[in-house]
Amino acid sequence: MIHVYLMPGMSANSLIFERIKFPNNYTPHLLDWIDPVKSESIKEYAIRFSKLIKHKNPVLIGVSFGGILVQEISKFIKVKKLIIISSVKSNSEFPPHMKFGRITKTYKILPLKWINDFESLALFVLGPLVEKRLKLYKKYLTVRDENYLSWSVRELILWDQIKPLNNTIHIHGTNDKIFPILFIKNYIKLDGGDHAMILKKSDWFNKEIPKLIEGD
Repeated sequence: MIHVYLMPGMSANSLIFERIKFPNNYTPHLLDWIDPVKSESIKEYAIRFSKLIKHKNPVLIGVSFGGILVQEISKFIKVKKLIIISSVKSNSEFPPHMKFGRITKTYKILPLKWINDFESLALFVLGPLVEKRLKLYKKYLTVRDENYLSWSVRELILWDQIKPLNNTIHIHGTNDKIFPILFIKNYIKLDGGDHAMILKKSDWFNKEIPKLIEGD
């Protein structure tokens, strides 16, 4: 049996994987964000979070900021495969405005208005192409606690991974506006995919992910 742990992106819950199906010899395990300790780093969070991984040599799949988290978790446990979707493998793949935010620390004064404004939250974590589907996405973006949001923005911008981890499988959409493909290297291209493609391109993922897991 192949155990697959799936981690959603920033502010998202595990319902984003509701259209993802696996063959009978796979057991999927849906993960959700736990409350961060205000001052802890993404590495410290990953150590705590890794206790939720109950099987040896699992497959870890993470979307967006969840992709960053599973990379950090893989530094503390042995994994069969590490797959990231709509994410980045190092801070060198950040778009310029994120790199600027790291240098200037402007993330500290970022107004967290999207806590009470769902539209702002959706545009921030999924990108401008989701505007027509805001009502649809409301059930997926439920992690809106102020402590979590301020922590996640900080740990995203300050992520210090300079070089990609070996054997990371990276799937990225050509229309991603959060992490534009222009700055991404060594990835599997999904034509027409945007930052919410885990929801929109489930047929592709259902067909291709088992191949990626079982391939060399």
